[in-house]
Amino acid sequence: MRETTNPVFRSLPKQGGYAQFGTGMAGAAQQMNQGYPGAQTQYQREVSRPLTIDDVVTKTGITLGVLSITAVISFFLVSGNQALAGPLTFIGAFGGLALVMVATFARKQDSKVLVLSYAALEGAFLGAVSFMLTAFSVGTSNAGAMIGQAVLGTLGVFAGMLVVYKTGAIRVTPKFTRMLVAGMFGVLALMIGDMLFSMFGGGAGLHLRDGGTLSIIFSLVCIGIAAFSFLIDFDAADQLIRAGAPEKAGWSIALGLTVTLVWLYLEILRLLSYFQND
Repeated sequence: MRETTNPVFRSLPKQGGYAQFGTGMAGAAQQMNQGYPGAQTQYQREVSRPLTIDDVVTKTGITLGVLSITAVISFFLVSGNQALAGPLTFIGAFGGLALVMVATFARKQDSKVLVLSYAALEGAFLGAVSFMLTAFSVGTSNAGAMIGQAVLGTLGVFAGMLVVYKTGAIRVTPKFTRMLVAGMFGVLALMIGDMLFSMFGGGAGLHLRDGGTLSIIFSLVCIGIAAFSFLIDFDAADQLIRAGAPEKAGWSIALGLTVTLVWLYLEILRLLSYFQND
């Protein structure tokens, strides 16, 4: 499997491990069934079936459904009591980050409970942040329209990159992956630098998030990197399916795609807020 820019996918077992699951376990089942015909049903219950594209779509849909419901609840909670914006943002952001770290380093990406817990926490974060970005840009009365534009933009980019991947218009190569990884690290370094300058440089910062021309360019770069990251994530998911990964691996794909979708949505919403402030 090619390396991916998504940290969730980077620590997944390689093809060899999943291929052994698909062939070795199936071979053992066949031998058992030849000697013990009555054991077939019981053994099939114990062995997970191979991952399919339907599993990926279903699990990703469930994950995004939980995230969306939680985000809507969080948005209306903050709109009714703006004092909740801080706690929901903090708990959602750092709680979601902690779960992603656990999933990545403890290799728990295929845990349904962990993935859905991440979706709930990230939904709380997105709802609060969406309210703050829209309320100060277009007001609460027009917040829904701006959020709708961001959601449609996110889904449009996702669908567009899926078409690009399926048609092979852009090939996922090691060089392509290295370039994206370098771009992602560069963006991350700039974000950290901007935060440190804002905290310890008298609030000056690098002007990456103040709504100016540089902020617009930076958001467009982030959107571009997130969009092209989908190509590598699609390829990683495709490789897992072809390698005969177990059905529960669909949760790891759902988690990885959700991480990228959340980042893309935030950057699109932030970009829209810049244009509203002009």
